Amino acid sequence: MKDKNKITRRAFIAVSTLMGTSIAFAKDKPNTAKVVPRKISPNEKLNLAGIGVGGKGREDILSCSRENVVALCDVDLDYASYTIKRLPNAKVYQDFRKMFDEMGKDIDAVTISTPDHSHALIAYTAMKLGKHVYVQKPLTHTIAEAKLLLQTAREMKVATQMGNQGHSGV
Repeated sequence: MKDKNKITRRAFIAVSTLMGTSIAFAKDKPNTAKVVPRKISPNEKLNLAGIGVGGKGREDILSCSRENVVALCDVDLDYASYTIKRLPNAKVYQDFRKMFDEMGKDIDAVTISTPDHSHALIAYTAMKLGKHVYVQKPLTHTIAEAKLLLQTAREMKVATQMGNQGHSGV
């Protein structure tokens, strides 16, 4: 049986990379976007939001439940009800745009596990708001979308990762 309090090497590296990247890019540089990551103490937890939290998204956001999950978003609240019950302190939304409007300043990173056709749009929106993203595959449907997300991640200086079921860790 797994010890739920044990930190795996993969989880340690993922969180360390995310925090290190946000700290490294907090310095002002000429001709760059002015999104400044929230200062995070090593003892402080990240504020996460899950977008698409039924099915695979349930596993993605619950694997991060040691952090501070502040928002959950899913268009089908019945399908997402298990996740919502497991994370009762998170505010619940059915529209990611409304979630970002109301809680954008309180969110550091998001997991995106929605239907495939919406991954690129939601990831782009989150990155433009300065949020780090973990997106389930497929990340995009066209090369142009992939180039746009790459350019946006570099411009906004956010950490990104594409999930591939059991082959990547959150």
